[in-house]
Amino acid sequence: AALHAESAGFSPRDLQCKGSAKETYFWVPGKEARPGSLERPEWHPGKRTKQAFLCEEAGQNLHASTFECQKIGPPSEQQWHQAINFPESQQMRAKGKLHRFTRCGKITTSKTSLAPSERTHLGGKSYICSECGKSFGWRTNLVKHKRIHTGEKPYHCSNCGKSFNAKSTLIKHERSHTGEKPYGCPECGKAFGEKGILVKHLRIHTGEKPHKCTDCGKSFIERGALIKHERTHTGEKPYECSDCGKTFRISCHLKLHKRTHTGEKPHRCLDCGKSFSERASLVKHERTHTGEKPYGCSECGKSFRISFQLVIHKRTHTGEKPHECPDCGNSFREIASLIKHKRTHTGEKPYGCSECEKSFRTSFQLKTHRRTHTGEKPYQCLDCGQTFSQRSRLVIHERAHTGERPYGCSECGKHFVSSSHLRKHAVVHTGEKPHKCSHCEKSFSKKSNLVVHERIHTGEKPYKCLVCEKRFCSSSVFHRHMKIHPEETS
Repeated sequence: AALHAESAGFSPRDLQCKGSAKETYFWVPGKEARPGSLERPEWHPGKRTKQAFLCEEAGQNLHASTFECQKIGPPSEQQWHQAINFPESQQMRAKGKLHRFTRCGKITTSKTSLAPSERTHLGGKSYICSECGKSFGWRTNLVKHKRIHTGEKPYHCSNCGKSFNAKSTLIKHERSHTGEKPYGCPECGKAFGEKGILVKHLRIHTGEKPHKCTDCGKSFIERGALIKHERTHTGEKPYECSDCGKTFRISCHLKLHKRTHTGEKPHRCLDCGKSFSERASLVKHERTHTGEKPYGCSECGKSFRISFQLVIHKRTHTGEKPHECPDCGNSFREIASLIKHKRTHTGEKPYGCSECEKSFRTSFQLKTHRRTHTGEKPYQCLDCGQTFSQRSRLVIHERAHTGERPYGCSECGKHFVSSSHLRKHAVVHTGEKPHKCSHCEKSFSKKSNLVVHERIHTGEKPYKCLVCEKRFCSSSVFHRHMKIHPEETS
């Protein structure tokens, strides 16, 4: 049965997509169904000339600027859609004219508003870049794209002078100055400067991960994350450093790497003035001032400044140690610990001191060592004011005030302020002497004793008496000697 034309909302100004057919059909104004009848509006076959559509039955020429149809046939019962009336402001403009319609049911009075929809249905992208061959459905998109090749950036930020190749990108950038975040999450209230970022954020709440890897089945919230992940399977590293030739899977990794050559640190802390090469590092650093620890452990309630720290911490509850050394089978909770451990096998010490040429296995060891040259002691005890070059030494020192001795010996029950003190004590029970002299095969339970012993072979005597200029190989012998000069040292 035919639908009631009036109940469907049809008027002479309304046109609707009615499906595909070999012939072209269109609806002529004034040929609509009578009110109250069950007849459909009349559709007539026609053909297109160079400048117009010719209705064979009505004998009317219809100019192409007001009507365009892509092989639309008479409607079937299933293809009959509810019509949409034009707003009052458009009725005079629409009166007495045919208005184009699309395959998807869109009704419009504007030629330009139809064009993208028609190209979507037809798969047509008629604007092609002469540089790379990429095609676009809109000429304006091609113009924007060409700026990638020419380097043109016509849109300038009035605040910082930075330039952009698209106006939309400038608008997003300006929000970094104004702090405007117009897109709010209805779930948690978090706000964003870009709509696209909000869309991705919402997937955290919904759990949606629409982008799936065909190799391993892993899914991702963003397509960009999938592309980066796929390179772990292919081994592709398309981004190369022009200075050292090092390659990277991700463009941002190359950008950050280049700053190791330039020394650029564009992200500055407003509280202490410290600068960073990465924004993420600045965000983490700022939490040392605010005390913010947004990542909480569901097992013990402990909180962390960095999400990665929480991931590593959770392994203390699960016992997971996924990173195994291929040389000795020792396992570690974090990959960084495995890398450092491997250097005990290879003997590699990539971090060298520019002052004394001493080398270290880790960058942290080098950083700590440099303080012996600069005299810097940034860690201060709040109880007595004593300062230390290492945070770990401050923690151990503070236990002298609190009386805390968290490391207990399982053999005798004796407790110690540090794990290193416990390890030194443990050899009393085991008789182990792991520190062997490379000159005479003599062994020691403590490394410090080995260091002093080796000076017998090397002849090194680093401790000098300022009174008689006599030198000694150990500090204990030096202090005993100084007692013979009581007047000079008083």
